[in-house]
Amino acid sequence: MKKSTITILLLCVSLLTLAQSKTDDLSFEGRFKKLTNDNIFKTEGYYNWGASIIKGDDGKYHLFYSRWQHSFYAWLTHSEVAHAVSDSPAGPWKYIGTALTSDGRGKWDAITAHNPKIKKFGNKYYLYYISTHMGDKAYDDDLLLEICKTGYSHPLWNTLRRNQRTGVAVAKSINGPWKRVKQPIIEPSGPITTLTVNPAIDQGADGNYYLIVKGDKPDSKKFERNQAIAISKKPIGPFKMQDKPVIDYMDTEDMSMWFDQSRKRFYGVFHAHHYIGLVTSADGIHWEKANHFKIYTKEIPLVNGEVIHPERMERPFIYVEDGKPLTLTMTVKKGNESYTVFVPIEEK
Repeated sequence: MKKSTITILLLCVSLLTLAQSKTDDLSFEGRFKKLTNDNIFKTEGYYNWGASIIKGDDGKYHLFYSRWQHSFYAWLTHSEVAHAVSDSPAGPWKYIGTALTSDGRGKWDAITAHNPKIKKFGNKYYLYYISTHMGDKAYDDDLLLEICKTGYSHPLWNTLRRNQRTGVAVAKSINGPWKRVKQPIIEPSGPITTLTVNPAIDQGADGNYYLIVKGDKPDSKKFERNQAIAISKKPIGPFKMQDKPVIDYMDTEDMSMWFDQSRKRFYGVFHAHHYIGLVTSADGIHWEKANHFKIYTKEIPLVNGEVIHPERMERPFIYVEDGKPLTLTMTVKKGNESYTVFVPIEEK
């Protein structure tokens, strides 16, 4: 190939990269407000975990989240998907009922219902969640209680972990009833192994549905997780896993994603243990760090001058309405409590 041809090709790639970079101008710098008590959602007797918000036809905001009792590790054995409402996406929230529980023996989602994401596509609501099962092993409530109180060191913990998958339930009303798809919607392959968990999904400009799930990093000798992307023409699948991972250059968890209509690109937030990060993609397949990558550190200021210093700060989610990010939610674990904070976002 002639040098002139190579030069032209490189110039075209550079111009395309520059054009894409210019559309990636989303920044949250200086836009996060301090919290009031209304922005902190705790439930007596329960560990609250995660948040996914949608505005209903009733004009109210609906929150779907995980909650469980017994011990912190019971998220893998006893979690349920709860439903709360508010007049604001930043709270205060009121629990109104439980949307999903585990589905019973013999099902793929026999044990736990966890880490939900709520979406509306067309005239139906889609409640994505994760669950697990014990395979052919016999168990009872006492054994599940033993597992959750022991935690990671229990001999059956890894059995439950590796059987985790992502599924979806569908309803015509935000209040249900929810009809479950009978099988998981995605299995581990390509950039991830072992499990498919913590779904994030949105519809792209091409009409396809883009689903991000987390799994173990193939061939890694350390405990590392990758984020992978799968595509479908329908919100319940079948989803085709893509070869290129969303994130494989660092250990991350808990992706949430939306398609930015004005910028014509996807954005995703995640936690990297010590901060909340932002990634982006123009086509839903090729992802990179956003120009404004780190958006929130592990300190949560309150209007009264106090600061929450979480032991864990996870499950980030950004609620977007009419193209505008309005609220950043994150789950905090501190001591023997876990709860969700809702950080209002100033309009730019």
